[in-house]
Amino acid sequence: MMSANSNTHPSASVMTDHEPILDARTRLRLGLQLQALYEPVLDEVLDPRLAELLQQLETDRGATDVGP
Repeated sequence: MMSANSNTHPSASVMTDHEPILDARTRLRLGLQLQALYEPVLDEVLDPRLAELLQQLETDRGATDVGP
């Protein structure tokens, strides 16, 4: 039989605002593995067109961030 709220994910009722599900050792290990996985990507050269677009975005943000 379906619950009254069928839009709720089954595991949502299990999750609470208490302690993290992963202990500190597991989080550390996961963080190190993610760092090792993404480190080569961070070392890649940024495409010149993308670099230009990012620079333009920074310039545009600077022009709109005029304070009092």
